[in-house]
Amino acid sequence: MLNELEHAAKVVGVKQVRRALANGRAKCVYLAKDADPQLIRPIKLLAQERGVEVVQAESMKALGRACGIAVGAACAAVVSPAPTFSGFSE
Repeated sequence: MLNELEHAAKVVGVKQVRRALANGRAKCVYLAKDADPQLIRPIKLLAQERGVEVVQAESMKALGRACGIAVGAACAAVVSPAPTFSGFSE
């Protein structure tokens, strides 16, 4: 399931995942089993409130690796692409 993170549009980290959930962009949230529960609990609750799928990752190290970063990650989310803005209207 973590292989989805490799090529998908994603955000990594508690603040970015919280923001993606609040903005309605998160499609699936990944939480590391060994992450600090005080950090992860609010993310899990918000995801459940929003009806977003929550997937448990084996470890922060595995989640970080799946996201393509050299350090561990407590959480990550697959997001819908942000709308593009050209700055011009005709």
